[in-house]
Amino acid sequence: MRKQQWIYEIFAYLLALLFLFTAASKLFDLRHFVREINNQPFDDRFTPALVYGLPAIELIAVALLVWPKMRLKGFYLSAVLMFVFTVYVALVTFHFYNRVPCACATAFKHLSWPEHLAMNVVFLTLSITGIILHHKEHHIKIKQPYPIRAMV
Repeated sequence: MRKQQWIYEIFAYLLALLFLFTAASKLFDLRHFVREINNQPFDDRFTPALVYGLPAIELIAVALLVWPKMRLKGFYLSAVLMFVFTVYVALVTFHFYNRVPCACATAFKHLSWPEHLAMNVVFLTLSITGIILHHKEHHIKIKQPYPIRAMV
């Protein structure tokens, strides 16, 4: 296995572990998660969609990332999720909202908002890099499907 393929695999499993951990932490303490979602600067009407939708989408991302034939879709879903999470955390970090909500709804409650932002940027970068590596590998395979042999 080539180095790029190893990196691709490692990034997929790191993202899958992240989403599995965050989804599980939400689902195992659902009451706490509901309270913390209600503490965020969103209209409470969005609570049911967020409480059930976020863990479900995160678990879908896990399945896509660990299933080799669906991995590219998993990287795309991861990139979208991480982009949305990163924008939200950036808005909180830079005091866009009137109040800064507690970060206790997250699986990483020990992180400050700036640390959370940095972590999100790292995982967003892993997602985008996974997409790039997939396309690079796919392009190479299409371009040269068989080894070229010199004719003697």
